[in-house]
Amino acid sequence: MKMEKSASKEVFVGRNKGSPVTITSQIWHKSGNCPKGTIPIRRIKKNNISNVRKKAISLQFDKQFNESKKVYLLQTNHSLAFLHTEGYAYLGAKGDIQVWNPKVESDDEYSTSQVALKNGLQGVESGWAVNPSVYGDRQTRLFVYWTADGSEKTGCFDLTCPGFVQTSNEIALGAAIYPISNPTGLPYQIIMYIHKDPNTGNWWVQYGERINIGYWPQDLFGMLRAHANIVQWGGEVYSSRVGTNPHTSTEMGSGQFPDWVSGESGSVKRMRVLGNNLVLKFPEWVNGYSDEYNCYNVYYIHDYVEDPEFFYGGPGKNPMCP
Repeated sequence: MKMEKSASKEVFVGRNKGSPVTITSQIWHKSGNCPKGTIPIRRIKKNNISNVRKKAISLQFDKQFNESKKVYLLQTNHSLAFLHTEGYAYLGAKGDIQVWNPKVESDDEYSTSQVALKNGLQGVESGWAVNPSVYGDRQTRLFVYWTADGSEKTGCFDLTCPGFVQTSNEIALGAAIYPISNPTGLPYQIIMYIHKDPNTGNWWVQYGERINIGYWPQDLFGMLRAHANIVQWGGEVYSSRVGTNPHTSTEMGSGQFPDWVSGESGSVKRMRVLGNNLVLKFPEWVNGYSDEYNCYNVYYIHDYVEDPEFFYGGPGKNPMCP
C-alpha cells in the first residue's frame, strides 16, 4: 500500500485573529494510537452495512420539482444549505468547519456538514456527520463519502466498501470527534482539504493541514478523474420528511439559524479552491443557497471581515417551518 503522497504546492492564508479556534481530535486517541504501517478501522455492526450508501440522488446543480411534496428540492429527501461555486476546473477545495452535535430525530435520518467537489453525477466529500443508520448512535463523527453515479450503484461512507484507500494511522474514519462546540464554550472546528494529486491523479483527503488520511484512486471516476467543476461548503439533512408538513425536527449545523454575530450556528471559514496553478485561493465568485430557508437558512458575509465567512443551519421544524 502506498504510504506517501506526491508533493503539491500548497499556499494557506492565515486564519482570523479574532476567532478563537481549537483543532479537534478523536475520542479513541485517549486509548492510544495505531503503530506505523497499520490503520485504525472502526468496527461496523451487521445491521448498519445496508445503510452505507446514500439514497440515489442527482449531484447536478439542477432544481427539480417534487410533485408529491409540492416544494422545490435539489435532491429528493435532501434539504441542502450551502455556499456554491462553479465554472472552473477545480483540483481541490478546503474549509474550516465548525463542529456541532445537531439533534437527529429518527434513526433513518442524518445531518452532515462538509466540503464537496463534484462533476456531473460523480462526487467526493468530507466533513462531520450525525448518522444513526450508519454509525449506530448520535455522536458527531468524521466521514468521507464518494460516488461515481449519483449513489445509484457506487459509493459509500468511509471504508464500508472498496474505494477509499486509507494510509494514516492517526485518524479513524467514522470515529467520534472530540471536543464539540457549545454555545457557552469555545468553538471547535475540523479543517478538511480534498485535492487531486497532480502526479498520480488520486483524490486525497487531508485533515488538520498536516494529516493525509488517504485517497480515492482516480480509476473510480470518469469525469471527476480530470477535475471537479462544482465546489460546495455547507450542510445537508436527509429525511423523508423534508419539504413536508409536518417537517422533520432534525437539525442542521448547531440547530440555530445562521448567526455571524455570536457564531453559535454552523459555519465554514477559510474557504479555498485549488486551480491548475496548484495555489489555494478564495473562489472567483460564490452563491449561497438553501432548499428551505424557513427550516435551514444561509448567510454569507464578506464585508468588514478579514476573510469571507459562511454561516448556515437551522432547527428544522419550527413555527415558520411547521
